Amino acid sequence: MIKLGVLDFDTSHCVEFTKRLNRIDGTPKEQLVEGAAVVVGCPGESKLSAERIEGFTAAMKKFGVPLVEKPADMLGKVDGMLIEAVDGTVHLERARPFLEAGIPCFIDKPFTCSVADAKALLALSEKHKAPVFSSSSLRYAPEVVEFVADPKPGKLVGCAVHGPAPLSPVPERNAGLYHYGIHAVEILYTLMGPGCKRVSTVSEKGVDAVTGHWKDGRVATLRGIREGQSGYGFTAFSEKGVRPVAVGTAFIYRELLKQVVAFFKTGKPPVDPATTLEIMAFIEAANTSGANHGAGETVKV
Repeated sequence: MIKLGVLDFDTSHCVEFTKRLNRIDGTPKEQLVEGAAVVVGCPGESKLSAERIEGFTAAMKKFGVPLVEKPADMLGKVDGMLIEAVDGTVHLERARPFLEAGIPCFIDKPFTCSVADAKALLALSEKHKAPVFSSSSLRYAPEVVEFVADPKPGKLVGCAVHGPAPLSPVPERNAGLYHYGIHAVEILYTLMGPGCKRVSTVSEKGVDAVTGHWKDGRVATLRGIREGQSGYGFTAFSEKGVRPVAVGTAFIYRELLKQVVAFFKTGKPPVDPATTLEIMAFIEAANTSGANHGAGETVKV
C-alpha cells in the first residue's frame, strides 16, 4: 500500500480523494480506488480560499486521518505527496521540500500559474529524481478517453471545446484560465496533443474565446464560459465526420486517482511533463492575448 500525504485543505479534492483512496464508509463501491491510502495530512493555509479549510479539516479528522501542523512534519511518513492547494501560485514553494527530499508529487491543477514556476518545478524534479505529475480530472473523463481511443472518426483535424471558466476572486492568484478554465484546456490538449504555436483570445465579462494554431496547421477553439448555461463538452472535427460529445463528471475523480496511483507505483507521469509545461504556456499566452484585445501571442515554452 502506497502511503500518501495531503497538503492544503482549501479544496474539496482533499476530502474527495481521501474518501475514494481510504475506502471511507458511505463512499459508493464503484467510486473506490485501490493501491494507496492517505496516512497523514496538513491543513496548511490559503490566500485564496481560507474559509474552506475549517470544514475540510473537520471532514479529514472524521475520516481518521492523522494531521500535522507543518508540511515538514510529513517527511519520513509518506511515499508520495498530493499537493492540493487550490492556488497554483504557491505550488512551487509547497512542493519544494518534498521534491528536495526525493518524494514524488502529484500537483493538482493548475500545475503552476506561470511558465517560470513550471520550469522551476520541473528542474527541481529532475535534479532530485523525484517525479511530478499534474492533471485536471477532466482529462480522464470516460467520454474524452473513449473518443481518443476510437479509431473510427479518423485523424482529428480540429475541435471546439467548452467548459466553465469562472474567474479567481483574487485576480493575482490563478489569473484568467489558470483558475477553472484549466479543466477545459486539459480536455483541449487531450484531444489535440501538444504543438500549439500561437493563440488569440477574445475576453469579455461572460466568456474567454480562445483560438489555438498548431504547428501542423490544425486549429482548435476553447470557450471558457462565465455567463449562461455551462457544462463540459466538445465538438470534434475529424477526417470522417463531425461529432459533438457531452462530457460528464460522475467518475472523473475515480479515473484521475487510478492514474495517480499508477504514477506513484511506476514513477512515470501519465502526462509528459513537457506537455504540462506547454499547457501552462498556452494559458499564459491566452491570458496575455485577452488582456491585449485579442492580439496573437506565441506559446513560449
